[in-house]
Amino acid sequence: MKTKQKNNTQRSAAPWLGAILGLAGLLFGAALNPASAASRIKDIADFQGIRDNLLIGYGLVVGLNGTGDSLRNAPFTKQSLEAMLERLGVNTRDASLNTKNVAAVMVTASLRPFARVGTRMDVVVSTMGDSSNLQGGMLLVTPLLGADGEVYAVAQGPVAIGGFVAKGEAGTVTQGVPTGGRISNGSIIEREVPFDLASLETSSIALRNPDLTTARRVAQAVNAHFGRPVARAMDSTTIDLVPGEDFKGRMFDMMVEIEQLVVEPDQTARVVIDEASGIIVMGGGVRVNEVAVAQGNLTVRVTESEQVSQPGALASAGSTEKVDRSDIEIDDGSDKRLTMLKPGVNLRDLVDGLNALGVGPRDLIAILQTIKAAGALQAEILVQ
Repeated sequence: MKTKQKNNTQRSAAPWLGAILGLAGLLFGAALNPASAASRIKDIADFQGIRDNLLIGYGLVVGLNGTGDSLRNAPFTKQSLEAMLERLGVNTRDASLNTKNVAAVMVTASLRPFARVGTRMDVVVSTMGDSSNLQGGMLLVTPLLGADGEVYAVAQGPVAIGGFVAKGEAGTVTQGVPTGGRISNGSIIEREVPFDLASLETSSIALRNPDLTTARRVAQAVNAHFGRPVARAMDSTTIDLVPGEDFKGRMFDMMVEIEQLVVEPDQTARVVIDEASGIIVMGGGVRVNEVAVAQGNLTVRVTESEQVSQPGALASAGSTEKVDRSDIEIDDGSDKRLTMLKPGVNLRDLVDGLNALGVGPRDLIAILQTIKAAGALQAEILVQ
């Protein structure tokens, strides 16, 4: 009876197991298939003139519940508050202001291409002084300037933050960053950036990740689509476009067709290391020559503790004393192993070999840099 139940269980689990293994094989095969890396041109490049414009402004957030700037520590907040009140007909130059409900902030935004006057966009608000929380704050009217010093938008509205602060007598809990927030649709565009796309006779494509091979593939894909040479790769970033008579005065239509074309971008073998966070990102083209890797550190841990020593209950002499006790632990890394990486291993083999050593991200950074110094890592290491 038990044997029959076991067989039924195995038969019922077999379809699930087969489905999981089949899905895993499909995902693994897709990861190894070069076609899975193909992308649309609009996802890897930008067209000339179609770009965002960065805006910046300085303003005041009011209505804070005692979490604003200290006017003594932030003189710019005091000066801005006095200037604002003067514009409203209130003279406070000789008064001693001591409010904690106002914070000086920087307001930033990104003006979308072809944005029209009267439309709205989001803005980001960040504190400048010692304000601890922008929760419940209201941004007053703030002009947003472009790189040319002209006002392109005006921002105002309630600030929504992505965190909070909870304080008690014995501790404080902070989640997220309460000193920065966002105002959804918080600004109105007052000036447009002039750009006549329809009148362009020539244009160009700029790759976001410069690469000679990718630039050539983009030009070949565009020429193959139109059946004639309308694109030419100039360098690792730029592909010039000459529409010809067919698309004269119709550059918009030509760009719409080009941005939907699919190409396979090439990539440089590169290892990017973020020292601050310990994050390591390795591209698929990373290769390693034959090398042996061992990792181990000597760690000595000393723990001090106090114990109380006292004589027995019936002892005629002696006194109670504190006695220091030391606990010493030594880890010489003897459990580490020497790992051999064969020549020409790919990214998966490299990661598996280093994980076999049981190292963490910090040690992995040092190992990769050492392999590079030994000339065995065929990739560029970029430390940020």
